[in-house]
Amino acid sequence: MGRKEENIRKAKELRYIPEKIRNIGVVAHIDHGKTTFSDNLLAGAGMISEDLAGQQLVLDYDEQEQARGITINAAAASMVHEFGGEEYLINLIDTPGHVDFGGDVTRAMRAVDGAIVVVCAVEGVMPQTETVLRQALRERVKPVLLINKVDRLINELKLDAQEMQQRFVKIISEVNKLIKKMAPDEFKEKWLVKPEDGSVAFGSSLHNWAISVPYMKKSGITFKDIYEHCKNEDQKTLAKKAPIHEVSLNMVIEHLPNPKEAQAYRIPNIWRGDINSQIGKAMIECNPKGPLSLMVTKILIDPHAGEITFGRVFSGTLKEGQEVWVLGMPKPSRIQQVAVMVGDDRIQVEDVPAGNIAAISGLRDAYAGATVTTMPDTEPFESIKHISEPVVTVRVEAKRPADLPKLVKVLRDVSKADPSIQVEINQETGEYLMSGMGELHLEVTEYRIKNEHKVDIITSEPTVIYRETVRKKTPVAFEGKSPNKHNYLYVEVEPLEESVVKAILEGEIPENVKKYKKEVAKKLESLEMSREEAKGIFGLKGANIITDVTKGIQHLHESRELLKQAFEEVCGNGPKAGEPLQGVKVRLVDAKLHEDAIHRGPAQLIPAMRNAIYGAMTLAEPILLEPIQKVFISVPHELMGNVTREMTQRRGTILDIKNEGDMSIILAKAPVAEMFGFASAIRSATGGRVLWSTENMGFEPLPDFLQDEITRKIRERKGLKPEPYTADHYAG
Repeated sequence: MGRKEENIRKAKELRYIPEKIRNIGVVAHIDHGKTTFSDNLLAGAGMISEDLAGQQLVLDYDEQEQARGITINAAAASMVHEFGGEEYLINLIDTPGHVDFGGDVTRAMRAVDGAIVVVCAVEGVMPQTETVLRQALRERVKPVLLINKVDRLINELKLDAQEMQQRFVKIISEVNKLIKKMAPDEFKEKWLVKPEDGSVAFGSSLHNWAISVPYMKKSGITFKDIYEHCKNEDQKTLAKKAPIHEVSLNMVIEHLPNPKEAQAYRIPNIWRGDINSQIGKAMIECNPKGPLSLMVTKILIDPHAGEITFGRVFSGTLKEGQEVWVLGMPKPSRIQQVAVMVGDDRIQVEDVPAGNIAAISGLRDAYAGATVTTMPDTEPFESIKHISEPVVTVRVEAKRPADLPKLVKVLRDVSKADPSIQVEINQETGEYLMSGMGELHLEVTEYRIKNEHKVDIITSEPTVIYRETVRKKTPVAFEGKSPNKHNYLYVEVEPLEESVVKAILEGEIPENVKKYKKEVAKKLESLEMSREEAKGIFGLKGANIITDVTKGIQHLHESRELLKQAFEEVCGNGPKAGEPLQGVKVRLVDAKLHEDAIHRGPAQLIPAMRNAIYGAMTLAEPILLEPIQKVFISVPHELMGNVTREMTQRRGTILDIKNEGDMSIILAKAPVAEMFGFASAIRSATGGRVLWSTENMGFEPLPDFLQDEITRKIRERKGLKPEPYTADHYAG
């Protein structure tokens, strides 16, 4: 029996013992060496050949990933590791570091209980490190630290042993500063990483070695030995004495929690149901005998097996042939096959108990973020909040008209497999619009449609998604009349408090305000909203809210659902340019409704409310907000002028410039609309001697001198009249 077969046999046995399981993710800034590291773990555990580790990139099994050298899919793999005479099953999820694929990181964090944060010793803590750490801590995932590429400090930067240690101290204290700032209160101190207890490891995933303080004590290797081995280019010996998989997996087992420990404090954070209910208790206890509860984190489309759904089983046991419900879907599904992952092999098993990560085929209607259960009336998991949202759109057409029906299905599959891709069919123009996190995200998706799904498509130049908001409060309430002139609604709009917008975007306020009315009102009051408005809130869509501040109006209560429907329509399609709203507070201040229910149906109240909100917005100085990106650029000093020139031409603002060694690190921000084609422009401006990355940082008002021009462009592109309507149009 080969080593891999032996491991598969052990893995099958260990999945029944939650204390012996660790579910972990590897997170890092782009190019800090996560995937090479994950490969070495698999090789060390005997899942792939050791010589190929680092070159093989098992977890990058998608040809696009290998061609571009970046990780796009977060793939799963399991391995067996022995520690202290006992065997453990480690389920690993590799995640992307590129900002465009951040959605995958957030979803992967929901499935794991611990994370190895990989930081490059040369570059140190980077912006994306902060983002992925924030995503982990928000999901209550405990971190440990691996400082990678240590050999480069010695061989390239020529640091001596003392300078090297100073560099380590700096990285560790920066990571701890972030943990203190972002961890839940009860873990702020407990989760800090410390070299002395072994929650920090140092190594080189390319050369396959790593070291931690406990391992030094056990093996007698010192920092001085490491220094000598690297200097004498003898890292092979080092890899034999201190193999990276052993050091880091020991750290995982010792410092990261098993599913039983973790679910006790993670479930209340990711599930809002009753903790004392049967399913609530089963999840807190990670009980394999309770009702099934599984959270879907990813869907891959396999050319042979069709749709494969990955998910974390939080309670109960997933079995072949079982009937389950995907919450929100009308009919149950029957599970065909259940498997566990090893590299990109799916090993079929009969069942997967609580605490494991499973791969399922035959699950209809699932999507990333869905709750799968045997109890259809249970509460779903909290929706996964993504740190950034799609900001770039392209129009997609099929090259051959005969491919059109296939294209519709493929677009649906693509957005199912990657929820950060949004697909919309414009009914009036018959266009297919595909939106994503950035240019690269859309390019990769386009490549997949052409090469994996075999549909030849043409895409337009990318355009940016703007947001609409208002600058001030409406001077007077705007009157919206129903078409039959029997109902009148009076509405004011004003900018929503910054603190409330932030709380909504970070997922601190549940979307279902009706169900969590008290909780929402309390939260809004704590964010400086008046008591009357906080209590009257009856709708939340995007980062906009609608509140009822009227007193004692008859028939209003039963009409609220229709008013909320009109508000939601407006949120997706503002009056200025038909773009989504953000940061708008709609106040219903008065209403006159007809006695007779027949005269205040949807056909009357929805248009009345829609016109009232639109009219009120036109009086409150509507403006466009544009998406902004943070840009981080590392470039040799002498080329800095070229870079700053390139940024200012793109309406960029330089926020900070730091010097490290012979490199300048520039932190800037620029509008996404101006960043198209930046990759080739910056390469030619610096002769390719540049490292750069971007991160979406939300929306800011478009400068006044561009408001009219951009509004006109968007309206023309959408086939609307060039000038937005004035208030008179809505007074009807």
